[in-house]
Amino acid sequence: MREALEQDLNKVLDGALEMLSTVEKMLPLAASVLNDQGRATLDDVKALDREVDAQETRIEAECLRLIALHQPVARDLRLIALVLKSLTDIERMGDYTVHVAEDGEQLSRAPALKKYVNLSRMLERLQEMAVALREAIASRDVAGADAAHLMDDEVDDLYEQVQRELVTYMLEDPRNISKSLILMRVGRSLERIGDHMENVAERVQYWVTGQR
Repeated sequence: MREALEQDLNKVLDGALEMLSTVEKMLPLAASVLNDQGRATLDDVKALDREVDAQETRIEAECLRLIALHQPVARDLRLIALVLKSLTDIERMGDYTVHVAEDGEQLSRAPALKKYVNLSRMLERLQEMAVALREAIASRDVAGADAAHLMDDEVDDLYEQVQRELVTYMLEDPRNISKSLILMRVGRSLERIGDHMENVAERVQYWVTGQR
């Protein structure tokens, strides 16, 4: 009975990690669309987002089946709680990544307002954060999850820089307002992706140690 439970627990955890990995794949594609590098399209990003949605549905059903079948307790139950709560966060990461690609496609229809240095850095940092988070969960590494959590501080700092810079562009020339507002929306989407990763990272300690 214990062996069957362990197999089922590993299955749902692997599923959540796979779902997070799918979001990892979406981020550089969205960056490519935003920077108009011609290597990826909005459809590529949306196709992966559909995978994320399908993974969420499948993993959620498996978690509920596992609870009904095994009635897990203690750390086993905490793992299922980690997965169930994190599914929504990971799904929202995918949605916000699609928003970035949609705005990137819209921006590509006209000359760029500027080089998107800070936005690109935010995307890079989010990719690093996703990898660190996935590895921390896979290895039950609380310190690794904490390190991933701290990466969000840089994402937040970059977001603030982006907002201040774009306000300056709008004040200097009203013709920049439309593009600047879209770029602000991109920054906000990226900041929200970081927040959802932070949510997942915060749950790792409780899962592993039972302490909040």
